[in-house]
Amino acid sequence: MTYKTVRINPGRSVNPQRRNTTITDSLESSRPAASAPGIQTTSARSVLVIYTGGTFGMVYDRRADQLIPFDFEQVLDRVPELNRLDFEITIVTLHDIIDSSNMKPAIWIELARLIEKNYHQYDSFVILHGTDTMAYTASALSFMLVGLNKPVILTGAQLPIGVARTDARENFITALEIAAAVDSAAVEPADSTRSVSNRIGQEDVRPIVPEVCVYFNSLLLRGNRSTKQESVQFNAFASENYPHLATAGVSIDYNRPYIRSYQPNQPLTIRTRLDPRVTILKLFPGITQPVVESIVSIPNLRGIVLETFGAGNAPTDAWFLDTLKAAIDRGVVVFNVSQCEGGRVTQGRYQTSKLLQQIGVVSGADITTEAAITKLMVLLGQEADPVRLRALLAQPIMGEMSE
Repeated sequence: MTYKTVRINPGRSVNPQRRNTTITDSLESSRPAASAPGIQTTSARSVLVIYTGGTFGMVYDRRADQLIPFDFEQVLDRVPELNRLDFEITIVTLHDIIDSSNMKPAIWIELARLIEKNYHQYDSFVILHGTDTMAYTASALSFMLVGLNKPVILTGAQLPIGVARTDARENFITALEIAAAVDSAAVEPADSTRSVSNRIGQEDVRPIVPEVCVYFNSLLLRGNRSTKQESVQFNAFASENYPHLATAGVSIDYNRPYIRSYQPNQPLTIRTRLDPRVTILKLFPGITQPVVESIVSIPNLRGIVLETFGAGNAPTDAWFLDTLKAAIDRGVVVFNVSQCEGGRVTQGRYQTSKLLQQIGVVSGADITTEAAITKLMVLLGQEADPVRLRALLAQPIMGEMSE
């Protein structure tokens, strides 16, 4: 598959007038393949940017009097600060850019395959994405990219790049810097005569953040712990149940104890079988039997994320419990997630959650709804054994929930 790409070579001076920009129609031709897996052929770090759509890439068209997608061929005109970044950037635009409200598992699969295909040609990846479903995509990719040892940073904007007060530039530039950042301790030479530039790109260079993340408004969050909290202010994303991985101010301060550890020589494999036969059932006071029955009776349904009250509590009406139990007995997996932004499900703490535990509902602990629904999709696509499936749901597999 070919993609329209823009390649920006590293600047070699403090304030260059213009960096070398190359435009091609094929991602495969935009950068030579690495000489061997995990070994970079150039001294510069390289980042592949994947543009999917969203508010970030919109500019105002005076003639049409509306916002239209931005042409990344003119990326340096819109983001001249890229001139100052001392690493190689390749920008690829998906064939059909979308509003993120139209995000689908098929596009997650395309993104995962694109990363897999270019995994040995690039040191890291930045995905430009609409904010509405960014946390879903970040969560899905965290479960799909097994053995990931490179940064995959999702970012976007609340205001389009063509607006004067846009947050797009800062989000984009800092996401790139985080993606390209390496652990200085990992590149200290045994022989002090070796230059840093000679060591960049070698196997002993370790990225600081080798996992899927969301960067937004000065905060780096674990992707499968993030959730969109704000549609008007710039602080669009939060991670209530897990610390920030980094904070960007005058410097970028990394919260290293909470970042996934680098695992050398771990191969990347991708999970591309996702089962979309899942749904979310959000409880509310007064929810009726016909509503619950209609949802759990969806043909071929395999999984339900049950959004409960507080610490995992639900009504104790006999009809409610009987309806859920009947679904579970048919093989439908019910995954208990709290409606609260913070805190966790503690099944058995109150009678109202102990009854759920007794009928076979799986506790989601402190997982987000976004991570819960995507984890269900991915695991249902991999696991035929219901016992193993339930066990994997109840435990962290990619840092998405606490023990």
